[in-house]
Amino acid sequence: MNEKESLLEHINGPRDIKNLSFSELKALAAEIRHLIYSTVNRNGGHLSSNLGVVELTIALHRVFNSPEDKIIWDVGHQCYAHKILTGRRDSFSSLRLAGGISGFPNRNESLHDSFGTGHASTSVSAALGFLAGERISGGKSHAIAVLGDGALTGGMAYEALSHAGQLGLPLIVVLNDNRMAISPNVGGLSKYLSRLSMKAKYQNFRRSFDAAVKKIPAAGEHIFNGITRLKRAVKAVFYTDNFFVDLGFEYVGPINGHSIEHLEAVLCDVQKLNLPVVIHVLTQKGKGYEPAERDPSAFHALSPSPPQTPGGAKCESFTRVLGGAMVELGAKEPRLTALTAAMEHGTGLTGFRKAYPERFFDAGIAEGHVVTFAAALAARGLRPVAAVYSTFLQRAVDQIIHDVALQNLPVVFAIDRAGFVPGDGETHQGLFDISLLRAIPNMTLLSPASGEELKTMLDWALRLNGPCAIRYPKTSSTPSFAAETPLELGRGVFLTAETAEPNTAKAGVLVAFTGGLYPSIQRAAELLREKNIQADFYNLRFLKPVDEDYLAALLDSHEIAVFAEEGVKNGGFGEYAADLALRKKCRAAILTLNAGDRYFAHGSRGELLARAGLDGEGIAASIAAYLKTVKKV
Repeated sequence: MNEKESLLEHINGPRDIKNLSFSELKALAAEIRHLIYSTVNRNGGHLSSNLGVVELTIALHRVFNSPEDKIIWDVGHQCYAHKILTGRRDSFSSLRLAGGISGFPNRNESLHDSFGTGHASTSVSAALGFLAGERISGGKSHAIAVLGDGALTGGMAYEALSHAGQLGLPLIVVLNDNRMAISPNVGGLSKYLSRLSMKAKYQNFRRSFDAAVKKIPAAGEHIFNGITRLKRAVKAVFYTDNFFVDLGFEYVGPINGHSIEHLEAVLCDVQKLNLPVVIHVLTQKGKGYEPAERDPSAFHALSPSPPQTPGGAKCESFTRVLGGAMVELGAKEPRLTALTAAMEHGTGLTGFRKAYPERFFDAGIAEGHVVTFAAALAARGLRPVAAVYSTFLQRAVDQIIHDVALQNLPVVFAIDRAGFVPGDGETHQGLFDISLLRAIPNMTLLSPASGEELKTMLDWALRLNGPCAIRYPKTSSTPSFAAETPLELGRGVFLTAETAEPNTAKAGVLVAFTGGLYPSIQRAAELLREKNIQADFYNLRFLKPVDEDYLAALLDSHEIAVFAEEGVKNGGFGEYAADLALRKKCRAAILTLNAGDRYFAHGSRGELLARAGLDGEGIAASIAAYLKTVKKV
């Protein structure tokens, strides 16, 4: 199709697709897929999930009237076609770039993004809330929750479904069944949905029967009621159980999620119901792009380019270092087990699963369950490592406090994507784990500055008789920083290879930092030398516990102490250090550098660090400015 024949260039909002023919819609779907692929290939982003819902998105916008009708996308990483059809076609090239459109629904971006999402299993709760609010206000608009089968492994989805059945409001739940979340789905629910899919004969009979009945001239309410009773009888024969029906929902499906005509007919029928309904839709992740169809996990999320050193050589990521270390330690320690919440590949545990399948557990999107499950493994005498992204660990804080730390059980949390996370925006930043975990009694919190430190810390943590969390960023790891320096409880290590004791400080300025900021600190050190500012640089290593006497001695031996951390200000390490200096009456003036008290939109890791003033230039500039202020005082 040449540029003049393009349909997509004429689509500026959902109304522009309502009068297209089905053949035109098929061509439009192909154009949308091409735009998604070319953009994600250039900018990075989520590919497989978005290619799989193009026809479903078109059908939803054909039948419903967004933004009056609320379409809530669970997780939200499958909303690209939705964004293209709702007035953001021309800006789609800026997807996930700084200042561009988000890769997730964002209420600040468009009225069509009626609810911000980024974590799984929230859509039914949100859609039900919209619908309840609409009815209280006297409105009649619809609310549609679109969630994948993977999201149904999250307990919140069940809580919402139960409440929806109780309320009886006409909530529409579109279950997009592609048989996987990010990795292939696991557990009883996946098997249950497969069983429903195999019982499509009943649905085919029902559709054929309804079509035949509609051709018979109206013969009164008695015939209709008889037909309804017959359909229920047939349903009872073919469906011995249906979880959704038991909760109070009408169930429709499974239906072909790539047939716009079929989807539209079903949605039009469902729109008229005054009951909660689940529409079970079968789709294929990666649809239309053969490599993604063959291996949707590999094409779940693409990065624009691999991380590199300044010289151009590829570096191993912290994630890969963790995965390799787990395999090595698994051979030495038969009690070592690994757990993840639907993120086997993302957390680097694929090698461990292959080497020790009986000691690997993927619980699906169920972070709270993973933590409590790990706690029980530890109570039984095993050594569990729960690998999870920082942003998703937030969903299990209660379990960390109540089930792990309160009982002082030796669970190790490998916290990936801690700090600033490129591309995904506000919902995926890992900026809260320091504040959350430092507040928990019995918790040990470590922050490596290099891959070698990560290995050392993991080995150390597995010998600790209590909970321990190791936080590391989504970036390449520094090859060998401080690898030769043993861990000493509560103490860090200086940037240079020299041993620096608290009372033999070489400079008036101390710069202490969390490990993920090491590259920024290296750059800041260069810039400070150019400004003739002498500083000691201290990798904290331990964010909890802290050898307070040792740290207080450091603060007493410097005029200024700067604490740079890749986390929010409130409850962070800098606040703790300032309090320590006050309690111990240390002479150093304290400057804290952090992510502040705000959320950060999408951008590259470098751009995010610069926004927070945590890149090398920002750190050096803040120190130089603070020195001038202190000298004036």
